[in-house]
Amino acid sequence: MTQEDMMMKDMLIRTGNDDSIVGPASKFEAHTFSDETPRGAVHRAFSVFLFNSNNEMLITKRASTKITFPNVWTNACCSHPLYSQTPEEVDQNSPQDIASRSGKIESSGAKHAAIRKLDHELGVVPGSVPHSSFRFLTRFHYWASDTVTYGAEAPWGEHEIDYILFSRQQGDVPLTLNPEEVGEVMWVDQAKLRSMFEEKDLLWSPWFQGIMKLKGWEFWDNLDAIIEGKSEGCKDTEIHYFDPPEEFFARYNK
Repeated sequence: MTQEDMMMKDMLIRTGNDDSIVGPASKFEAHTFSDETPRGAVHRAFSVFLFNSNNEMLITKRASTKITFPNVWTNACCSHPLYSQTPEEVDQNSPQDIASRSGKIESSGAKHAAIRKLDHELGVVPGSVPHSSFRFLTRFHYWASDTVTYGAEAPWGEHEIDYILFSRQQGDVPLTLNPEEVGEVMWVDQAKLRSMFEEKDLLWSPWFQGIMKLKGWEFWDNLDAIIEGKSEGCKDTEIHYFDPPEEFFARYNK
């Protein structure tokens, strides 16, 4: 399926700002930014942060053919849970749902979506990064216009409730890159990533920048506790909001 096909056929989970489900929306509809829809439509997403046994993080460069945010470096995999998938990818996490479960966030569907997309984008064989290896940490709510690609009148952007999933693998994870999705990959330690953030010629996704600034470095520092399920971050019911860096504000966002 081409990038254009997925824009029309993938049915995303549209939500309110509190993560209550509104219903389905095409990827095209959810990501269209304009004077009428200056922040598109809020929808569910997930971001996978994948680590090796040396606690190095896998970062990826989005392919140049991506419609939204091409050529930017970001975390291992960033995409959307969808309707009509097997296994089920739709989690029920309205405030009422969470209260009925004594504060527990559902994330099984987001993890199934992560497995599907790790296979699609990076050729990670399902089972080599199993469902049980993922640790759900928290949710971020952010938006960003793709002005870096399209300029001040950018027709595309992101507006997501983003489920953060960490996984650490003890052995090698063989990767077979899908060239329509990923251009390059790199395993980095904290010092390397910090130095890359300072390089002026590199582009970074707005969600990765925001996540790392707000909580990402802290999560990385506590990776052992997170993987062992002993981190309080794994029980976070708050949705953490951030605006994008200024360069991701389009004319209609100001």
